[in-house]
Amino acid sequence: MQLVVLDVDGTLVDSQGLIVAAQREAFAACGLPAPTRERSLSIVGLSLNEAFTALVGPLGPVAELAEAYRQAFGRLRADPACEEPLFPGIERMVRRLAAHPDIVLGIATGKSRRGVAHLVERHGWDRLFATVQTADDAPSKPDPGMLLQAMTETGIGPDATAMVGDTSFDMLMAGAAGVRPIGVAWGYHPVPALIEAGAETVIRTIEELAPLIGLEEAVAAHG
Repeated sequence: MQLVVLDVDGTLVDSQGLIVAAQREAFAACGLPAPTRERSLSIVGLSLNEAFTALVGPLGPVAELAEAYRQAFGRLRADPACEEPLFPGIERMVRRLAAHPDIVLGIATGKSRRGVAHLVERHGWDRLFATVQTADDAPSKPDPGMLLQAMTETGIGPDATAMVGDTSFDMLMAGAAGVRPIGVAWGYHPVPALIEAGAETVIRTIEELAPLIGLEEAVAAHG
């Protein structure tokens, strides 16, 4: 058995517009200038307190920004016009992985458990993920806690586990947990940053994941 753990924002879902808009509202609510779009996206993947600490420093209004962000994010996401689309090919690959008898699928994300529940419900992904690790369950990336808990829950060790994500935080977390770090090029951190953080490889499309985890070979072997 092989455990494949997926990040959410920037890997499965293109949520950058929503994230940037919610950050801008949070900074405005606290009377602060908003960071640039590039800076806003650089902290995607961290849990909220760690993300805002990175943006304003430990002496800044971190708790106030985090709460304002939660409120703005929830309100913006509830708007019917809100777009938070899956990246190309994700829907097919998630279902393909979840249906494979030799693959166990998981999530590790800086989102809250409520945010993941919204994602799963929206896309009809109930029961596809054997383990879901969120900002409510473990320390923020790049701490290895999410992956360690995922492996404990599934009974699958690091030699048979891969972390797939778009940020340096995902790659550093994978390295700290001793699992395969696989980067994706369509997310929010540049490819050189992923490689510097320890990515074994960086895929350009989600279809490139299949041969990396032996999925193509397994399909061929079964006929």
